[in-house]
Amino acid sequence: MRSLVFLTLAGVRLLSAQAALPTEWIDPDTGHRVIRLSREDGTQSLYFHQNAYSADGKKLVVTNPHGIATINLATREIEQVVEGRVNILVTGHKTGRIYYTREGAIYATDLDTHATQEVAKIPPQAGRGGAIAVSADETTLVGIAADPDGKTVPRTPPPNGDGGSLEANWAAGTPKMLYTIDIKTGAFRKIYTENDWTNHLQMSPTDPHLIMFCHEGPWHYNDRIWTIHTDGSGLRLMHERTMNMEIAGHEFFSADGKSVWYDLQTPKSTVFWLAGVDIATGHRTWYHLERNEWSVHFNVSADGKLFAGDGGGPNSVAARSPDGELLNPPGNGQWIYLFRPVMVKGSSFRDKKDLVDVGYFKSERLVNLARHNYTLEPNVTFSPDMKWIVFRSNMLGPTHVFAVEIAR
Repeated sequence: MRSLVFLTLAGVRLLSAQAALPTEWIDPDTGHRVIRLSREDGTQSLYFHQNAYSADGKKLVVTNPHGIATINLATREIEQVVEGRVNILVTGHKTGRIYYTREGAIYATDLDTHATQEVAKIPPQAGRGGAIAVSADETTLVGIAADPDGKTVPRTPPPNGDGGSLEANWAAGTPKMLYTIDIKTGAFRKIYTENDWTNHLQMSPTDPHLIMFCHEGPWHYNDRIWTIHTDGSGLRLMHERTMNMEIAGHEFFSADGKSVWYDLQTPKSTVFWLAGVDIATGHRTWYHLERNEWSVHFNVSADGKLFAGDGGGPNSVAARSPDGELLNPPGNGQWIYLFRPVMVKGSSFRDKKDLVDVGYFKSERLVNLARHNYTLEPNVTFSPDMKWIVFRSNMLGPTHVFAVEIAR
């Protein structure tokens, strides 16, 4: 009986703690309305480039301690969709089903009916599977894994040892492969091999044959951003470094699949841009932003007219010089940002050279994240109706999913 009473009291305390957390408020520093969408501690939104919205745009997919759930953006109703520990891949752009891996297989679950289908087995050649993405038409799976037929080709890192925690894996030269699985037939095909650290796998939201991946490691040593077709053709470097200590990364597709955007610093920790390249033409557009506006991740609205950023903590790449000197007072860059792009007059004039179009961001602070611990990345996304920016945060203590209204 004593144990039962203890458990009951513990449950009451938990509910009381949840009730004490605000569900809606106006940020006093920005004037924007913030809503706590989740109700259970430990609920998180997805990584910034993972499609997390239902096909009709009404539901947001999140993870919680029980598995996968959806949050209705209009009613805030929460519905458990998948029970148990799984690894979310993406919400399908065609059907809106949620794809995930569990125990060596890829599954898809309908967000409304919860009907679940085993889509494919992770092939033995792929070992434990690694990163997996789903094509826009949901006919093909693409994965990264160690290449069982490859040979290790280690590289010698620079003698100064400034590659940080990523250097060892980058220098190892482990053989990697990109592979595809035909969802209908289950056919496995190895499409590309290399000895770089292949990572950050994505598929175009509109072109079912276009893959994007990166060469992971110390960014100032890498030409990071690459695309390739699902048949293994068309390998293409999307941004080539032109100066020492230049870095580019955290790449993502635009919603229409026509552009790739990425964080660019020329050089690292010095001059900050959000840069884009038109996939069809190769033409480039760079938007400058101030040091305090640099963000761990950026994102773009469905119509391509607005951008967002999730800020950076006191030890971020923007807070310190390349030599490690602290440049910003802690908290200066800890905001959810809205960015409105402005082109520099005359920058888009075309002569015989295809020069970079240059602009800058007019920024607006939406949420004060001074109390947020950036060991948890907020990972901003725009809601499909472009009225909200969704993010995750521990600014109230436990991790929850929030939305901030773009309009005041």
